[in-house]
Amino acid sequence: MFFVFVGGLQQEVRQVLQSGVSKCIYCGSRVDLVNYDRVLKLFFVPVWRWPGKDPLFYCGNCKNFFPYSYSLPPSAATEDSPSPPAVPDALRCRFCDGTVEADFRFCPFCGSEL
Repeated sequence: MFFVFVGGLQQEVRQVLQSGVSKCIYCGSRVDLVNYDRVLKLFFVPVWRWPGKDPLFYCGNCKNFFPYSYSLPPSAATEDSPSPPAVPDALRCRFCDGTVEADFRFCPFCGSEL
C-alpha cells in the first residue's frame, strides 16, 4: 500500500487588533498585533481551523508571526527622556543584532550560533 500525505499546518490572520505597534524582528518593518487561526490543509485546501491561544505580532512584509516576548525594544529615546543603558556587544547576535541572554548558544531570533 502506498500513501502520500500532502498537507500541513499553517497560521492565518483572523483579526487585526492594533496596527503598526512594533517592528519586525526579521526585516524591521512595522508589525500588527493580530488574533490568528491555525489551519490544517490537505492538498492545499483548508480542512480544519481552530483559534490560536494568544495574540501574536504579524509582519505583512515578510509574512512572519512571532510572540510579544520576541518583540524589539522600544525605539531610541527622545531628547527629554534619558536614553536606555547600552547592551554590551557580547549580549547581541552578530548576524541579526538581536539581544540574547548570556547563557544562550544559539540566537532565538535567527537561529545562528553565537
